[in-house]
Amino acid sequence: MIPLRDTIPSSRFPLITISIICINVVVFVVELMLGERGLEAWFYSWGIVPLRFTHPRLEPNYLTLLSSMFLHGGWMHIIGNMWSLWIFGDNVEERMGRGGFLGFYFFSGLAAGVLHIMTNPTSRVPTVGASGAIAGVMGAYLLLYPRAMVVTLVPMVFFCQIIELPAVFFLGLWFLSNLFSGLGTLVAQADAAGVAWWAHIGGFVVGLVWAFPLRRRSLASRQWRYSSTEDDWQ
Repeated sequence: MIPLRDTIPSSRFPLITISIICINVVVFVVELMLGERGLEAWFYSWGIVPLRFTHPRLEPNYLTLLSSMFLHGGWMHIIGNMWSLWIFGDNVEERMGRGGFLGFYFFSGLAAGVLHIMTNPTSRVPTVGASGAIAGVMGAYLLLYPRAMVVTLVPMVFFCQIIELPAVFFLGLWFLSNLFSGLGTLVAQADAAGVAWWAHIGGFVVGLVWAFPLRRRSLASRQWRYSSTEDDWQ
């Protein structure tokens, strides 16, 4: 399933969302100019290598928890991530405010990176991508806009169909697929095979937790307005 857009337009220019997308695109252009060997060294220098954080004889570079969020392993990687951020980020930014959204985005990415290290402590494979942070945005969107619809392209055997799916269903299915994949790597005691499943899971859960107080305040505000309207009519 490929999300195309949501049905909730943003009433405010998503400055932070667009800025993050632009920075990622600029960094990706730099990656394209490095060449294969240069790019590999770039990933090992600025991506998350879990073993560097867990091995007692290696010195971890904590800056990679941040820098890895702006690196991508290919065209499909960056297009998929930035497209998801564009669809879900503007509404979450509008609800949280620009400063709040920026802090939330980085915290989700950092938490996702830490969980990836904890679940893959011996991995020598550098992990790159904004997926963990964007998973946080998706988790927050699920809680803040549960009644939204996601216009989705669904590939069939011989054709594709465009349908509207409830955000709860689309994002819930996305989370469950990542959860089962992540549990599979733990059961098999295998590496994540290039996909940081637990980073996705961690970021998504952070998004749910972070957005919970906003959701409660929104419900309380609606209840107060409803009660005030009833008082006016009495």
